[in-house]
Amino acid sequence: MLQELSIKNFAIIDQLSLSFENGLTVLTGETGAGKSIIIDAIQLLTGGRGSSEYVRHGEARAEIEGLFLIGEGHPCMERAREFGIEVEEGMVVLRRDISKTGKSICRINGKLVTISILREIGATLIDIHSQHETQELLNEAFHLPLLDQYGQEEIEAALANYRDVYKQYETASSRLKRMNENDQQLAHRLDLIQFQSHEIQQAELKLGEDEELIEEKRKLTNFERLFESLHTSYEALQGEQHGLDWIGLVMGQLETAAEADASLAPLLESVQGCYYTLEDAAHSIRDQLDTLEFNPERLNQIEDRLDEINQLKRKYGNTIGEILEYSAKIEEEIESITNRDQHMDKLQKELKMVERDLYLEAKQLSDLRKKWADRLTKNIHAELKQLYMDKTKFEVRFHASADSFFEQEEIPFRNDGLDHVEFYISTNPGEPLKPLAKTASGGELSRVMLALKTIFSKHQGITSIIFDEVDTGVSGRVAQAIAEKIYRISVHSQVLCITHLPQVAAMADTHLFIMKEMQKGRTRTKVKVLNQEEKIKEIGRMISGVEMTDLTRQHAKELLELAEMIK
Repeated sequence: MLQELSIKNFAIIDQLSLSFENGLTVLTGETGAGKSIIIDAIQLLTGGRGSSEYVRHGEARAEIEGLFLIGEGHPCMERAREFGIEVEEGMVVLRRDISKTGKSICRINGKLVTISILREIGATLIDIHSQHETQELLNEAFHLPLLDQYGQEEIEAALANYRDVYKQYETASSRLKRMNENDQQLAHRLDLIQFQSHEIQQAELKLGEDEELIEEKRKLTNFERLFESLHTSYEALQGEQHGLDWIGLVMGQLETAAEADASLAPLLESVQGCYYTLEDAAHSIRDQLDTLEFNPERLNQIEDRLDEINQLKRKYGNTIGEILEYSAKIEEEIESITNRDQHMDKLQKELKMVERDLYLEAKQLSDLRKKWADRLTKNIHAELKQLYMDKTKFEVRFHASADSFFEQEEIPFRNDGLDHVEFYISTNPGEPLKPLAKTASGGELSRVMLALKTIFSKHQGITSIIFDEVDTGVSGRVAQAIAEKIYRISVHSQVLCITHLPQVAAMADTHLFIMKEMQKGRTRTKVKVLNQEEKIKEIGRMISGVEMTDLTRQHAKELLELAEMIK
């Protein structure tokens, strides 16, 4: 839900902070007080088209910020993860600044984002519906996903099964397409990878070979320093009157001393241990000296070999392991191209089997969608009847389904199946059904949209729904039906509604009154949360206009009492 909204220097709003509650919140007030400006601000906050005209006169920029609270599994969570946006404790903060030059800066949870990302995230949080704006429900592209949402308890599992097989289909199709490349391209490709394979095989690479060669090269390059150090070390230990001789002398003297004082035995053992350890070290140093041999020819060989390995690394991989992996990969490709006909035959058979399985999954998905389309049709007719549109006909029309492609040679499989769905409607008896998107606007369209919203608000997962004067052009019993319908939608989603109908205002859980006032010669918008007595007064104004009579007051009270009974 939309928890907090802060607006600064936006149109005639200098500074405004609003807190919203769950359920139905109505915004009422005189024409021009700024009701639609608040909705415009929310629309911009969720990625709407910005303009420098929105910046309050004399200010550098307009600032809009909103805090949304969402639950686990909300669609916003997945979208945010895709864009690397962290969502902690179910809080999403959207912010948009618009400068007087028209430039926008957008942030989500403090992270700078593009307007397109803001719009994509915003679409999961708020759905704004007005008389003059094309909505998701009027867009044919959304009709199939909406049907899937409506029947998700069955359709979701069937669609997941279909998509699993569809992945296999795409893989098999791609492999076959690569095999079907023209002969000249394949011949060039075969020549290239055969040359590469021969070059790698000729090198007879071994894992870790380059590391061993580098170590050997280091030793040869530093031969003189190494020989000098080992020779000096050996002489210091083994030479006449050098290290071991003196330690041997110490050992002999301690042996004599230990014979006289037994407590010196541990010290004697320590010196003996050191003597024998150093003697072993001297022998090892001598062995190393015996093996040392400066071989300039070997150094040249190592450098040539390392150069060969580095040339291969530049072409085929950063390591010998990667080069050998690439070699194995192109060996398979060589075998595949060389035996192309056999492989193509095998792939075609595999693809046919996958296509058969995919069609069966698509058929099951289509059947389920048709079943749920019938239920949706009945449900919408029931909703329209409650809105006094008994004669209206609604239909979920399948322009294409799995049955349409039965036994066809080529089937246009898609990620979402084979069905092409569109909502059709006829609001007048005797008139043919037409696409919902081409239905005339006005009071009838408002009621149709409310019927659809009542059903789909349970399935769309959108945090908040905003109705901007969707009740225009209706009155009487239809107005009461619309009020009840809007309230029913608010049971499943937070609803913000700008209205001129007292029936809708009476159903509100929270009533916000929007007014204009003059301050220091400037017009500013102010918002007040109405208490019960103030609600009666405002609803009375909406019924009768400026003058408030006892009868009007009584009528307003009756509307509020009726609303409580309905709720």
